[in-house]
Amino acid sequence: QVQLVESGGGLVQAGGSLRLSCAASGRTYNDYAMAWFRQAPGKEREFVAAIRWSRSWYADSVKGRFTISRDNAKNTVYLQMNSLKPEDTAVYYCAADSSAIVVVTRVDEYDYWGQGTQVTVSS
Repeated sequence: QVQLVESGGGLVQAGGSLRLSCAASGRTYNDYAMAWFRQAPGKEREFVAAIRWSRSWYADSVKGRFTISRDNAKNTVYLQMNSLKPEDTAVYYCAADSSAIVVVTRVDEYDYWGQGTQVTVSS
């Protein structure tokens, strides 16, 4: 079993930055696919970014602005968000999966989820 706890959300003005953290516990997760998803009110949960081994993936909407990284020694994955826009406002969720093959952009690929952290970007 893996537990994920997100932190770092908050209120920021457009153009600002935030760094989200996701602390994992319960099992070794170095080989897990780790991802960030987000869900805005009235919308479906959508892929933001993922990382596994030395590879990373990004949604087109955040490419060039967001950076995902991980510190295996701390069992933590980060999402650095720069040049934030009002449309980035959402609850951000951390997700993890240990399967050998993971389609990293699919919500239903992930077995473990955090409780979410709110990010609000004001215009």
